[in-house]
Amino acid sequence: MRIDILTVLPELLQSPLSFSIVKRARDKGLVEINLINLRDFAADKYKSVDDYAFGGGAGMVMMIEPVFRAISALKEERKYDEIIYTSPDGERFSQKTANMLSLRENILILAGHYKGIDQRIRDNLITREISVGDYVLSGGELPAAIITDAIVRLIPGAISDEQSALSDSFQDDLLAPPVYTRPSEFNGWKVPDVLLSGHAAAIDDWRHEQALERTRRLRPELLDGE
Repeated sequence: MRIDILTVLPELLQSPLSFSIVKRARDKGLVEINLINLRDFAADKYKSVDDYAFGGGAGMVMMIEPVFRAISALKEERKYDEIIYTSPDGERFSQKTANMLSLRENILILAGHYKGIDQRIRDNLITREISVGDYVLSGGELPAAIITDAIVRLIPGAISDEQSALSDSFQDDLLAPPVYTRPSEFNGWKVPDVLLSGHAAAIDDWRHEQALERTRRLRPELLDGE
């Protein structure tokens, strides 16, 4: 898999994409992640990529020309399965979306910045717009890192125990059940007896019941279709 991230702040993404599972996946050759500086496609000596909005108003807008040049140049090198724009008004990012994107071969993520990009880019070049939540950040770099991390950890071989990813929260529209480790008793607090029983079927039933209970209590909207 290849993930290209087009951004005005590539330095901001270098650290979060260079550790843990993402680093191991890159080292194994399971994913190639490239940070591409949008300013390299600017037309003037100042590397300008933003300008005032037509009609007035506060804030700057990412210019159409450098974004168009960058995406066009990248598309000449390969065919992208998705060209994603990180935007607070995009579709809400979910585990199902991460699962779907993990099956793609080439993904381009455009990290939004300023007040956004010229709408003509969104209308003509973007295939999917994604939001990581109902709030506004200083730029789309952190959402791009979140999306990338969520995708990469699903690639076969990225996690040594692949069952771990399949049992994460939201994989089956349920929150994950509580987890415990040694010691079995600490400060008078005990691990549920069923987890110490060695009875696999009983443990599976307990975990499913706990997942349902936690989801009903904490995220009941996930069970609307129950």
